[in-house]
Amino acid sequence: MEMKQGPLLNRIMMLFFLGAILLYIGVYTWDALTNPFTTVTCYRATVEDVLEATGVLVREEEPIQGSGAVVELLFQEGEKVSSGDTVALLYNSTDAAGRSTQLAALEEEQEQLEYALNASATASSSARLNDEIIQAIAGLRSSTAAGDFTRLEDQTMELRGLIYQRSAAYGGENSADQSQLQARLESVNGQIASLTAQTGLETSAVTVSQPGIFSGLVDGYETLLTPEGVLAMAPAQLEAAMAQSPASTTGAVGKLITSSTWYFACILTEEQAGQLTEGRSVEVRFSRDWSGEVDMTVERISAPVDGACAVVLSSSKFLSETTLLRRQTVELVFQSREGLRVPASAVRTEAWMDEETGETDWVVGVYALVGLQAEFKPVEVLDQRDDYCVVTPVDSDSASDILRSGDQVIIAGAEIYDGMVID
Repeated sequence: MEMKQGPLLNRIMMLFFLGAILLYIGVYTWDALTNPFTTVTCYRATVEDVLEATGVLVREEEPIQGSGAVVELLFQEGEKVSSGDTVALLYNSTDAAGRSTQLAALEEEQEQLEYALNASATASSSARLNDEIIQAIAGLRSSTAAGDFTRLEDQTMELRGLIYQRSAAYGGENSADQSQLQARLESVNGQIASLTAQTGLETSAVTVSQPGIFSGLVDGYETLLTPEGVLAMAPAQLEAAMAQSPASTTGAVGKLITSSTWYFACILTEEQAGQLTEGRSVEVRFSRDWSGEVDMTVERISAPVDGACAVVLSSSKFLSETTLLRRQTVELVFQSREGLRVPASAVRTEAWMDEETGETDWVVGVYALVGLQAEFKPVEVLDQRDDYCVVTPVDSDSASDILRSGDQVIIAGAEIYDGMVID
């Protein structure tokens, strides 16, 4: 009998808890169905007047000519280039490119060997070398963890030089160590001289004659759409240019963006363009190939033709981040306002009497639960959707009349009035 009491007691407890949960759900459901008053928490929300527009990004762009069997770009997308800089190396074969890679590795080893020879005079013992290697590794890890790469190349060179010295130290006396390092350096110098002579005949450099921003994307729009051109286009001309699919410029290794100002050109209806003013700014939100918000100046709104206008916006920000963008769909944000989100069914228009004048007026507001009472709080509707409104509180002499974020707004299915006790 004692063996059976345990399982039986467990079953009774489980049934008890199950019954309690079902009872709670039943009471909650019944209350929700029969209670004519429901409360919802209001919270902060933003109302924006937004217009979607599709257009193209236009810049002062010049293709950089150069062709070869293998092209090695020396600058990253969106990186600044100075006048006279070499932006690419052209190789006449894949073997030539491989020899260039080998030459770069040898030149790096040359620097490490020279560093090791110069520093070996200060390293008096293997123990000291070990300590210096540990300190160099710790310093490199610390800089990398902190995201500080300003001395990364120097720190790496120092560590490799110390490792060279430590490797040589296992071979014997210091004089022998120096001899080994010197012999290796002479061998590397000879290989560098041989490869330099060979690659010089197989490699050509592409340089630029003016400063700018480098981009590796050449799509053919560089000459089709220019800032000067779009600032003079009629709506039909811009639409025709945007509809084209130009072929990429042949024999180009990239392009140079020569002006810090870039443009966004699009077609808007006359009514939509009427919300913009030349010389003023508008917030443009990108979200397709690049996410960002840019304040752009309205450079031009063309005369309307058949109800359409060509609109050109400009900016000098985020140029390096947008070099790969061309045709884009963006949002023009005309106005942004902060308010409180409440259910549309909670907003009421009530007859309200002014206590000073005795006059009755119609006031828009919501009822909020304060303690056990319903209090009417006047609001102004900023935006109304199907199931909710964004409102802002109306200034009042009484702090209790002001609706705030976190207040419990009442949705009433029965008669309600100010000061009513809600059970």
